[in-house]
Amino acid sequence: MIYRIAELADWQAAQQTGFFASADLSAEGFIHASELYQVEATANGYYAGRSDILLLELDESELWVAAVPVKREYAEARNDYFPHIFAPVPLAAIVRALPFQTGSDGQHTLPPELEDEV
Repeated sequence: MIYRIAELADWQAAQQTGFFASADLSAEGFIHASELYQVEATANGYYAGRSDILLLELDESELWVAAVPVKREYAEARNDYFPHIFAPVPLAAIVRALPFQTGSDGQHTLPPELEDEV
């Protein structure tokens, strides 16, 4: 599985179109995603304090079946490799959409459904 932190508006649009896409796809040519162990740092680094986000769990094998390219590319700023998705994500590849918990400090923690998987 790979994970995408999604803005609620993008998720709602996906319900209408059948495909998830975000601004980074048109701006950079790919959708940023994360491995599970990277999710909290990404959420807190880029979405701290926001309550209008959720976590999409994507089945990478379903992306492959749909011919959606995924490449792990090095992000120097984070000193790690991240999955990049080079096309809109069909809803069939999204296993579940999970709400993010935000603490009083504005920091996000993994949804309880995923805490044991890290």
